[in-house]
Amino acid sequence: MIEESNLTAKRIHEYLEHGNRFDKRDPEEYREIIIECGISKKSEGSAKVKIGKTEVWVGVKMEVAEPYPDSPDKGNLMVTAELTPLSHPKYEYGPPKFDAIELGRLVDRGIRESRYIDLNKLCITEGEKVWQVFVDVYSINDEGNLLDAAFIAAIAALKDTKVPFYDKKEEKIDYEKPSKEKLPLTENEPFNFSVYLIGDKFIMDPTQDEESASDGRLVLALTPTKPISICSMQKSGEFEISEVKFSEILDSVEKVHKTIFPRVQKLIKSSVKNGK
Repeated sequence: MIEESNLTAKRIHEYLEHGNRFDKRDPEEYREIIIECGISKKSEGSAKVKIGKTEVWVGVKMEVAEPYPDSPDKGNLMVTAELTPLSHPKYEYGPPKFDAIELGRLVDRGIRESRYIDLNKLCITEGEKVWQVFVDVYSINDEGNLLDAAFIAAIAALKDTKVPFYDKKEEKIDYEKPSKEKLPLTENEPFNFSVYLIGDKFIMDPTQDEESASDGRLVLALTPTKPISICSMQKSGEFEISEVKFSEILDSVEKVHKTIFPRVQKLIKSSVKNGK
């Protein structure tokens, strides 16, 4: 098995030297993206996203809670991830492992640092009660690039979310009363790019084999400002990246963002509309 894996990694390196990939895609090309919102009747918002064979489900729940001491007039956000054995043999049952914790934190950071959710508008009573937004990520099938799929699904689920009716007099949520109030979202909609380094080449939307063959990963979450800006970034893996290569990656990410971001926005909008 190890020899076979090493052989696959070697072939991936050789292919990329000529700008090729096993599935005939360009280095920056994404697989087909499918988005479906409103998949759960028990949550305030939900979505499932498929990138190729990789599939992720996300649900959003909202509860009334106390604000954090350092932000008494802002709502709370919490993102968690569960990587199920159903999605890949490398994941095990039990408490969240590093991969799950990291995925949840990266999705959380991109949404939080972009200020995509207007947390000030989720304040009910300053210093006492605010809305808490729980974003739960579940892996259904991991065939590579789980993070980008989870990020898109989280954004889609947030767009699908309706704030429950809160009875201030009774000081409780009335889930039986219909609500049309959408989650307060801003125009700073983030988009996540997981860029994998393989030798002196880099690719986007990797398969499982390509992830295994990579030397490391550079995660960039962007907001659609003019020019676009980076709201969060993380480098993982033992590799060095030159200023020239980093600049090349940024140029490539910006170019891909111009095409894939509007396409994903359109898919989400269509799915949210059809689900209502």
